[in-house]
Amino acid sequence: MTILVTDSGFHTEERAWDFRSPDQLPVGQTGLAVELASDADPTTLSDHLQTIDLIRVNFPEFADGRGFTIARVLRLMGYSGRIRASGHVIADQYAMARRAGFDEVEIDDEIAARQPEEQWLRRANWKSHDYQALLRA
Repeated sequence: MTILVTDSGFHTEERAWDFRSPDQLPVGQTGLAVELASDADPTTLSDHLQTIDLIRVNFPEFADGRGFTIARVLRLMGYSGRIRASGHVIADQYAMARRAGFDEVEIDDEIAARQPEEQWLRRANWKSHDYQALLRA
């Protein structure tokens, strides 16, 4: 089972998504969900951003930070839908994930057991601990 982590804690998925790779996107269909590998080029989605509801970015290991760049590039491209980090993301990375542009993190039961909801919630106030915002103030 997978668990979704948001600023309000642990949740379960409410919808069964049919995740597709970027090269399997049908023209003209809306409500799409896309799965991106950590080494994917997010600009390949530029012609489809208006038809995609959810983009899931895979983190193969917690030390692989390329997914943060993918989320940031997607937001800079104007994507306003949901971006989900999936895989080996730990609670300590939650604030960074949110700042990069992710809306949620998908974890498995093993990570949830090692890092319970309270650990994620401690990082849910990610806007308050943004040193760059403090410097600009």
